[in-house]
Amino acid sequence: MASHISLFSTPFLVFSFLACASFFASFAYSASTGAAEVANGRTEAEALLEWKVSLDNQSQSLLSSWAGDSPCNWFGISCDQSGSVINISLPDSSLRGTLNRLRFSSFPNLTVLNLPNNSLYGYVPSHIGNLSNLSILNLAFNSISGNIPPEIGNLVSLTILALSSNKLTGTIPASLENLKNLSKLYLWNNNLFGSITFIGNLTRSLTILVLSFNKLTGTIPASLQNLKSLSKLNLCNNNLSGSITFIENITRSLTNLDLSFNKLTGTIPASLENLRSLYQLDLQHNNFFGPIIFIQNLTRSLTILDLSFNNLTGTIPASLGNLRSLSQLYFQDNSLFGPIPPEMNNLTHLYSLEIYSNRLSGNLPRDVCLGGLLSYFSASENYFTGPIPKSLRNCSSLLRLRLERNQLSGNISEAFGTHPHLYYMGLSDNELHGELSLKWEQFNNLAAFKISGNKISGEIPAALGKATHLQALDLSSNQLVGRIPKELRNLKLIELALNDNKLSGDIPFDVASLSDLERLGLAANNFSASILTQLGKCSKLVFLNMSKNRFTGIIPAEMGSLQSLQNLDLSWNSLMGGIAPELGQLQQLEFLNLSHNMLSGLIPASFSRLQGLTKVDVSYNKLEGPISDIKAFREAPFEAIRNNTNLCGNATGLEACSALMKNKTVHKKGPKVVFLTVFSLLGSLLGLIVGFLIFFQSRRKKRLVETPQRDVTARWCPGGDLRYEDIIEATEEFDSKYCIGTGGYGVVYKAVLPSEQVLAVKKFHQTPEVEMSSLKAFRSEIDVLMGIRHRNIVKLYGFCSHAKHSFLVYEFVERGSLRKVLNEEEQSAKMDWDKRMNLIKGVANALSYMHHDCSPPIIHRDISSNNVLLDSEYEAHVSDFGTARLLMPDSSNWTSFAGTFGYTAPELAYTMKVDEKCDVYSFGVLTLEVMMGKHPGDFISSLMLSASTSSSSPIGHNTVLKDVLDQRLPPPENELADGVAHVAKLAFACLQTDPHYRPTMRQVSTELTTRWPPLPKLFSTMELEDIMVHRNDIG
Repeated sequence: MASHISLFSTPFLVFSFLACASFFASFAYSASTGAAEVANGRTEAEALLEWKVSLDNQSQSLLSSWAGDSPCNWFGISCDQSGSVINISLPDSSLRGTLNRLRFSSFPNLTVLNLPNNSLYGYVPSHIGNLSNLSILNLAFNSISGNIPPEIGNLVSLTILALSSNKLTGTIPASLENLKNLSKLYLWNNNLFGSITFIGNLTRSLTILVLSFNKLTGTIPASLQNLKSLSKLNLCNNNLSGSITFIENITRSLTNLDLSFNKLTGTIPASLENLRSLYQLDLQHNNFFGPIIFIQNLTRSLTILDLSFNNLTGTIPASLGNLRSLSQLYFQDNSLFGPIPPEMNNLTHLYSLEIYSNRLSGNLPRDVCLGGLLSYFSASENYFTGPIPKSLRNCSSLLRLRLERNQLSGNISEAFGTHPHLYYMGLSDNELHGELSLKWEQFNNLAAFKISGNKISGEIPAALGKATHLQALDLSSNQLVGRIPKELRNLKLIELALNDNKLSGDIPFDVASLSDLERLGLAANNFSASILTQLGKCSKLVFLNMSKNRFTGIIPAEMGSLQSLQNLDLSWNSLMGGIAPELGQLQQLEFLNLSHNMLSGLIPASFSRLQGLTKVDVSYNKLEGPISDIKAFREAPFEAIRNNTNLCGNATGLEACSALMKNKTVHKKGPKVVFLTVFSLLGSLLGLIVGFLIFFQSRRKKRLVETPQRDVTARWCPGGDLRYEDIIEATEEFDSKYCIGTGGYGVVYKAVLPSEQVLAVKKFHQTPEVEMSSLKAFRSEIDVLMGIRHRNIVKLYGFCSHAKHSFLVYEFVERGSLRKVLNEEEQSAKMDWDKRMNLIKGVANALSYMHHDCSPPIIHRDISSNNVLLDSEYEAHVSDFGTARLLMPDSSNWTSFAGTFGYTAPELAYTMKVDEKCDVYSFGVLTLEVMMGKHPGDFISSLMLSASTSSSSPIGHNTVLKDVLDQRLPPPENELADGVAHVAKLAFACLQTDPHYRPTMRQVSTELTTRWPPLPKLFSTMELEDIMVHRNDIG
């Protein structure tokens, strides 16, 4: 009994009680924890569903799996073992909305927020700082705006921060230095500004830092040396200045250094040799100067070296041959001179070699393609002599070869072999000879072959017709003989230049078969027979020069169908009969030369409609009667109308037409004229009524058979997620109340999207179906233009072609065109000299980028004050690429020219060579317009005529510079006055009549970023003669 009672002794009871208590407590804790986890899961689900509802309908449909209270199985959501959300990853999901409704405080365990390449807009909410466990934040490639919130500095676990390709503004917050675990920071392609002094305070664990394509200023701090783990540094496309001496102490782990497109200066330090891991070095488009001897100690692991577009001098050191891993080498547009060292033949891995626009001499590298990898080789605009290297003969990897404007010699037929991939071959302006007996059928992709200005002889080979991709053929200024081979009709030529040879006979094929032809040059040959009537079917012709031949017969009426024609030269032939009245239908015509023929009769009355005609020459014919009352005739010099039978009218050297003769003519034909006038009016009225009936009936039918959405052809910027319907809805199907401008190609509308994004939409005029198909053919060009990223170029978001509407979509620029601002008194007064100088720099930088940094280069071809837009800060943005075409041979319209009257270069009246120097001339006109406050008009021709001679200009000598400046502004003073005078001198250099004497836009851009030289005399006394340029001494 006693032993039994002892089992329930006091210690035992206490122990039992504690055990029971522990058990129930443990059970209760387990139950409460499970309940908390369930509750937390529900809170996260509710927060996600709340954010889903805030997105647009399409986004919500994509998140259809987001339902219920268990988010772990939802699309794009991952959870930990306890069921808590740790990863929200929805890249490339077409989400449209903001982050404001996403309650970050509901996700205590979130480690990854990955939402790149969507259509998110609005701001980065400050409560994002509540995600204390977040390690990866990726919001790149969206449309998020506003500042980077300093609360991001609270994300102390962050290792990767990616906010690139948004619309963020403001400065980069200093709170980023709190992110001690950060390894990768991507903020490129935004609108961030301010200095980058904060860099030195970032964590030493940072390996990648990319701040490119912003508006950052100041110098690169020496404290960058603190980032001991840095492997990639990209600061390109900013406004950084100063030297790069920071390199002396930078970490040796750096593999990629890109400082291109800034305003950095000084010499390139030899301390680059310390970067033993470097494989990519890009310093292009800065203001570095001095020799490049630093190359001798660069690491042999370097694969890409770009020093282009600087002011580097001296010779290329032999030590370059030590960099045997180089695959891309860019030295173009510097002032390097001397021969290429033979050690360069050691670079057997070269894929791209660009050394054009220097002063290099001697022979080209003998074994330039020894490794068999060379694809791009450009050595144009140097002083190279000797033959084309033999290694190029068997260089089957070549894609593009440009050796123009050198002094190369040798037999062309021995220089090339099989090149199945070559698409561009430029050999113009050398001293090559021989015949074109190449294996043309093996040039499978050749689109452009240009060998003008050489000594090529023999006949044009019929085998050229086997190069079926050929679109541009320039054989001008050689010694070719014989006839044009009929096999050329098999080609899809856009440009055919055969001028200045010894060709003869007629045109042996139907020119109409070349339906894409835009430029045809046959001048200065021995062609005979009559002008083909089929020329009228070449509806895309812009330039036609058949002068200095032996063409006979009449001018065919069918030529009036060439509605795109801007330049027509039929001079120095044996044409007879009257001038075809149908030529008056050529509304785009700017230059007309019919001189030195045997044309007779009156100048057609239809010529009065040629209001765009700027130059005309009808001299040495048998014409009589009154000249047309248009500017081209009124301002024509006597040499352009002399030696005719009896011309009269208001022009230099002509007698006024007799009033008696006019009265007699009217009296004699009066009743007939009255009858014809009344009859014409009645006919026009009837035609108008019928036209309206047809128009409304066709619109009714068109609405009944509306083209479905699948007939839309579109190209949109990646991540833009624009749609055809968005634009139609935002403009209420292009209602006139949204119209903000008109042009020759279409109407511009303002479109405000539901996301509050403002766009400019350029809707093309309705065109025939055949032209719509050609618009669709621009898709490859649109892709390239959408890739342009420059602060002074209006961003193109996309292109859409539909049976009903076709349009381009651009970013919206607030103040509109420069012409509009200059014409408004209040706005033009606010645009002071500082703003105007900055505006000119912006346009120069944009054109320099287009000409020298785009591959292939882009010529704008319509630079005017209408096509330069100004933002709220009067910053310039070059716009309207509707007339621009890429300098790529497979482009559908790459040689067309459609400039604006008053801005076009004078050589376009007589040459087929449309190059960057045309834009340079237009830039010169634009610069004077900005300085004068109005278009300079005839002021240019008066000045440049005397500047082309060695004599002093009466106008330039008697005109004070400050008197031609915009009188609405006070005269500039001090350093600003120096700058204005220097810019005026630059403008005159750009306006040189001979394009060879004009500077490149790269040179202009560089000059505008250097310190202005002091004036030789007081600004108030400076005359135009003091700044006139008689030779191109710019750059």
